[in-house]
Amino acid sequence: MYDNTCKFLVENFPTDFATWLLGKPIALTKLEPSELSVDPIRADSVILLESSAVIMHLEFQTKTDDTMPYRMANYYLRLYGKYAAKEIHQTVIYLRPTKSALAYQTNFTTNKLNHEFNVIRLWEQPTETFQQYQGLLPLAVLTKTGNPSETLREVAKLIDNIEDRKVKSNVTAATAIISGLALDHEVIQRLLRSEIMEESVVYQEILREGLTKGKAEGLAKGKAEGLAKGKVEAANQIALNMLRSNMSPDLVAQLTGLTAKQILKLQKLSTKKGQKPKANL
Repeated sequence: MYDNTCKFLVENFPTDFATWLLGKPIALTKLEPSELSVDPIRADSVILLESSAVIMHLEFQTKTDDTMPYRMANYYLRLYGKYAAKEIHQTVIYLRPTKSALAYQTNFTTNKLNHEFNVIRLWEQPTETFQQYQGLLPLAVLTKTGNPSETLREVAKLIDNIEDRKVKSNVTAATAIISGLALDHEVIQRLLRSEIMEESVVYQEILREGLTKGKAEGLAKGKAEGLAKGKVEAANQIALNMLRSNMSPDLVAQLTGLTAKQILKLQKLSTKKGQKPKANL
């Protein structure tokens, strides 16, 4: 869920991330990992953006991974092989504090190869930087702040000043989800008082309830279908709640993994109060 939320932010606020990471507001567009041969790299964790002169490769991590240096070198070579004329900027962004030495690795080295990449540990970053850009607001609570709750309070005020309703809804939802890495849900609910936040912040709780229900049905029937049905029903109910909270269909799709066609069907249901989504959407 955190990976998908970070992806959504980068893809919807690329100029904000370019300004932060590259030092200039370059206009970037999404580049699909499928453009490259991705095996054995985990393409679902990769974010690629490009301009006429630059390619930005980002990976957000909640925990360290000893394969990261190899993955970054592997991806660089693949990107270079296809886009040799462009500058390639690679950055691993660690979201959650850790003392692991892996979070400080910035190169992949063998006897004949040395590849370097950038690493950012959010808990070492100045909070003020993230309060200057709408797309970075959801990450502010994870930065170098002595009081995450107060930082979230300040972020909530900045979000309230966003005039575009869709942008405000998306930033609020992303802030609620990502803040869960640093704060209790009760604190987030208290400081972000919008309906859309309430739906987003309980996403994981609803999902767990759906999985529990599915497992119980599976055990009772002695079949795996019970678990699968529980997962589908949970995902549909979560998406329906989000749509009723005016969350954009794009963000709902990012967070739930549902297809555009499924989201469209749920949008129709969201206009009918009290009607539940069907499991076979």
